[in-house]
Amino acid sequence: MKNVMAAGIFTVLLLGATAALGAKVGDWVQVKILTDKGLSLSLYPTGTNDPKKKVYAEAVKGDEYTISIRNLLPRRVGLVVAVDGRNIISGKKSWLRNNERMYILGPYETGQYRGWRTGSDRVNRFYFTDAGDSYAAAFGDGSAMGVIAVAVYPEVERVIIPPPAAEHSREKAGAASPQAPQAKRAPADSSMESAGTGYGREEFSPSRVVAFEPEARAVETILIKYEWRSTLCRMGIVSCAPPWTPKNRLWDEGGYAPPPPRRG
Repeated sequence: MKNVMAAGIFTVLLLGATAALGAKVGDWVQVKILTDKGLSLSLYPTGTNDPKKKVYAEAVKGDEYTISIRNLLPRRVGLVVAVDGRNIISGKKSWLRNNERMYILGPYETGQYRGWRTGSDRVNRFYFTDAGDSYAAAFGDGSAMGVIAVAVYPEVERVIIPPPAAEHSREKAGAASPQAPQAKRAPADSSMESAGTGYGREEFSPSRVVAFEPEARAVETILIKYEWRSTLCRMGIVSCAPPWTPKNRLWDEGGYAPPPPRRG
């Protein structure tokens, strides 16, 4: 019989919150992208009516960043988080399904996810880089480059009748999470002009495995497409013209000759 219990990882270390004012996206959870410079990336709507929440964000090359997620529900949720199409815990290609490795958030709790998990107590930081230098490109995977994805699975609610006291047994301590494969950097591909996320410096980030049974369907899926400012300008997502440019006296004046001004 297939075990339907999903092993989720609950981050027990709450890293210092970054003071930031910026856009959030989501109804069941709220997602923000915070940089280590203390900024929250501005989010721009795509203008589509897709059931998935899709927005654009402006990335700055070299910036390390954190995915901050706040649970707005009065129950635990599991979060399948993928960056550039790779699950940030296992490093495997993600389809945002409920049988993947996921982080667990308690009711109204906020979690901050700062990198690719490489063990039970460490991550390697996210940073914005060229697509050819990204973690996903190291596996030859450009199928979801430049996308931060969050799928939200509430915990199955069940009525549990406690067994007699004599049958209680101690719960085994959670095993350490398996180490994600170490990525080798691929040579830059000049055809890949998109932004991507690199496999950055190692950082201490303890976690533990907990039992969690997710619902079959995600209640919300959030997709954040991050790009360089120049790309967002070309796409018309952001306005990149300066707010005011002085006119050139011999170039910008057009039209016809006006009547001469009246003499006093």
